[in-house]
Amino acid sequence: MALGNGCKLTWFGHSTFLLETAAGTRVMIDPWITGNPRCPEHLADPGKLDVILLSHGHGDHTGDAVRLAAEKQPQAVLGMVELAGWLGSQGVENVVGFNKGGTTEAAGVRFTMTQAIHSSSVETDAGALYTGEPAGFVIQTEAGYRIYFAGDTCVFGDMALIGELYAPDLAMLPIGDFYTMGPREAAKAVELLGVKHVVPMHYGTFPLLHGTPQQLRDECTARGLTGVTVEELEPGETLE
Repeated sequence: MALGNGCKLTWFGHSTFLLETAAGTRVMIDPWITGNPRCPEHLADPGKLDVILLSHGHGDHTGDAVRLAAEKQPQAVLGMVELAGWLGSQGVENVVGFNKGGTTEAAGVRFTMTQAIHSSSVETDAGALYTGEPAGFVIQTEAGYRIYFAGDTCVFGDMALIGELYAPDLAMLPIGDFYTMGPREAAKAVELLGVKHVVPMHYGTFPLLHGTPQQLRDECTARGLTGVTVEELEPGETLE
């Protein structure tokens, strides 16, 4: 199935994705490749990267951020201001730290930081280091296609504002449960956002993350949500 306006979205497993726009811009989202049990070997090198986008500091979302920033020299590495400060201390260049409600543009793509309810830290020799609040993003491509990447979060009522303000064409939602919302809560998120196209994430990586796309479909049906397409990608598969 086509995403719209020529976008391509490749799932690396967990919450790691590569977004390619019709204009050829390549955005790596929450890069966790090394040690990701669901990432196929052939994706160990994601190729050219124009932007790296980070929702929060946990290692299963930033594990390869420093390495890829050094290897790929993206035009921008985007994230919460405190997380950006830590990345800069690790030698990452072209870091842009902004905050919720703010919008920045990189490589012709617009990124708006939104609310997420979770936690955020990186592990250091001295223990966990706080890296600011977690976040989600609305990504608007050069052609105007809008993707809501929720990051790690529970459902929250102000997702309705995200739907009203940004009217995303596609929502990328965690469904694994335990550390984030599960299928039941994700179905409510679909309702609040008013989206018809959903890519589930943050599930199946470990036994604890037991939510499934079919459970999300069932929960959407139970809510009377019609016309909702829930994609079920395999790691390494591209939605195009």
